[in-house]
Amino acid sequence: MDAVAAAVERALTQDPQQDADFPAETLAQAIASGGETLNALFYTAAGRGPHSTVLLLHGLPGNEQNVDLAQSLRRAGWNVLTFHYRGSWGSPGAFSFANCIADALTVHDWLRDATALHIDPNALVVIGHSMGGFIAAHVAANRPTVRAVALISAADLGSAFGELPKEKAVEVVDENVGTSRGLQILARTSPEALAAEAASHSDDLHLRNYAPALADRPLLLCTSDDGFTPGSDALASAMKNATGTMSRSHLKTDHSYSDHRLALQRVVLGWLLSITL
Repeated sequence: MDAVAAAVERALTQDPQQDADFPAETLAQAIASGGETLNALFYTAAGRGPHSTVLLLHGLPGNEQNVDLAQSLRRAGWNVLTFHYRGSWGSPGAFSFANCIADALTVHDWLRDATALHIDPNALVVIGHSMGGFIAAHVAANRPTVRAVALISAADLGSAFGELPKEKAVEVVDENVGTSRGLQILARTSPEALAAEAASHSDDLHLRNYAPALADRPLLLCTSDDGFTPGSDALASAMKNATGTMSRSHLKTDHSYSDHRLALQRVVLGWLLSITL
């Protein structure tokens, strides 16, 4: 077993050595963005640090939080920050695609300044699932200091919502957020509002647009049998002349990787450790 594979298995099966002076902790954080305060959790790795850090972004609305991945990353020695966008899961404010993007950029910048949390500002990686994958691409494209980016079943918002007929787009958004089923996950928005926002900005909401800005950094595209693979394919095709390293993996499972959680963690950890060990 090589060093990367061994480190992956340790992260999946062994608790880290305790450090009495610099213990692993889970710290609630309040991060200001757009005049509101975002609810966030910071998973600190054990040890003095400074530690490499992952910004982990959830999707629409974020039913799958990927906390198991966050814990495995921490066991591998990484800090991890998760947060809820404005208007989602109790974070105040209005939910919108634009606000999600702005919040993620703000949180990235907050991480770079949070040196008291033993963060290495030059070793930040962004990982996103579904809508969070799209946002991760946007953050990395607009913050050259991002070391690497991983997109897990990234949603190409332009094709997923923006280019659909209006009624179909509203239906698809509602299937995701559950408004018609009585769910109250998102605040100050509606399927109609989100579909209209995607339609009015559809040209800007394609993953392939980010190819030039991501071409010089490590990129992981992980897909599943959820129908979102064409967006990652288009991004990969647009990056065929990239100087960075692009890795691809496909797992035959659903959008949440429900029966492939360990496999997903092996893919992400293996990729991340291969570019950092």
